[in-house]
Amino acid sequence: MPDTTYFFAVDLGATSGRTIIGHLDDGRIVQEEVTRFDNRLIQTGGHFYWDIFALYDEVIRGLKTVVARGITPASIGIDTWGVDFVCIADDGAIMRNPIAYRDPQTFQAMQRYFDEVIPREQVYRITGIQLMNFNSLFQLYAMRMNHDAALREAQRILFMPDALAWMLTGEAVCEYTIASTSQMLDPRTGDLDPLLLESVGVQRQQFGRSVMPGTIIGTLTDEVQHITGLGPVPVVAVAGHDTASAVAAVPASDEHFAYLSSGTWSLMGIETREAVINDRSYELNFTNEGGVEGTTRFLKNICGMWLYERCRKEWPAEVRQLSHPELQGSAMTVEPFRSIINPDDPAFANPPSMIEAIQQYCRQTGQPVPESPAEICRCIFDSLAMRYKQVFEWLQEFAGHDLRVLHVIGGGSLNGLLNQLTADVLGVEVIAGPQECTAIGNIMLQAKAAGIVTDIWQMRRIIANSVETKRFTPKSL
Repeated sequence: MPDTTYFFAVDLGATSGRTIIGHLDDGRIVQEEVTRFDNRLIQTGGHFYWDIFALYDEVIRGLKTVVARGITPASIGIDTWGVDFVCIADDGAIMRNPIAYRDPQTFQAMQRYFDEVIPREQVYRITGIQLMNFNSLFQLYAMRMNHDAALREAQRILFMPDALAWMLTGEAVCEYTIASTSQMLDPRTGDLDPLLLESVGVQRQQFGRSVMPGTIIGTLTDEVQHITGLGPVPVVAVAGHDTASAVAAVPASDEHFAYLSSGTWSLMGIETREAVINDRSYELNFTNEGGVEGTTRFLKNICGMWLYERCRKEWPAEVRQLSHPELQGSAMTVEPFRSIINPDDPAFANPPSMIEAIQQYCRQTGQPVPESPAEICRCIFDSLAMRYKQVFEWLQEFAGHDLRVLHVIGGGSLNGLLNQLTADVLGVEVIAGPQECTAIGNIMLQAKAAGIVTDIWQMRRIIANSVETKRFTPKSL
């Protein structure tokens, strides 16, 4: 239909990516997946890298596909995982593929930074960001200590969605929500902190101009127009951090909710008007990441379905061939809460064998050791539910109002066993869905930039009217 306004969303996660085309139709959002592809870590020379050129090529492939269907998007928006970045030379060349956040170079870097540069509490007081060894600040510090050539020669340092936007438009920006994951942004000023930048030997101008979600970055370069067959289509800075786009699309009716973005990572939090930085948030290591319309996503990162995904890859072919519901069904036959791990223990960050890491943890803590896939699944899901309970109770302390419902979004929203376990241990209703919240948020923020919707609550009403959700009522344990 010639009068339909289409938006093209690029949604990149730590294991896979997608391109999606979406539009609004009679007050409802309609979206369609265009392409899907793997996002693989590359291990070489003692490091783990992302293939930024392969990701760019997938964006181009998605655009060419929609053009072949006779669709010209009104705009393009890109969201990705957080913290990682690309170093670009003064001639515009990407220095090399970006190092991935799971790279071992940062395993000791955070503590060394605190010991030798700026103390732990001071860093948190500036940023309000959960202290995690892979945050951009500590990546930059590790690279500096390792005399990294790419960093030494970098004229530009662009976070992943900003780097891809730069490859499409030639414009260098520093989008607020993705920058907030770096451990270098002061939420009070809304910009990268000069002291922290200086501490790792970088300068503010290397990161491009600051932009908020909904800003037009630029239009496609002549080269990209020629490759794709498009004209000067604008690229919009949506909420560049995938969780920020996902939270913008939570189909909540009022502020009395918490959210759980459930995927490779589980991110549980609430929306606040101001950053929450105090002794208690520091003690519990909560994070304050940028949201849309001036909100803060006050949340905690929890190692989520990464545990399950890694175990699934290790199981024999006959187990891998089982569907997720079949594996979950087998876990239902196992005694509940038989073995509990701390999903956020460093042992589970990137072990050679996740199965062995889980078994060793249970062995060392005097618990029954899960052996079968069903037992391991049950251990993972029980452990995540208990961790969610702990974090939810902490969030209730900070909220200032009752949290009456937990919205579970992302791929983990399809895990009925885990959703019911979570409702049971939290004692509140769990509303699961939509699965594709990140892409929906990306599209809706482009629609907002185009003036089709006015604010986040109108967005959420449209989304609630457009998607299917499933409710899980708490049961007695």
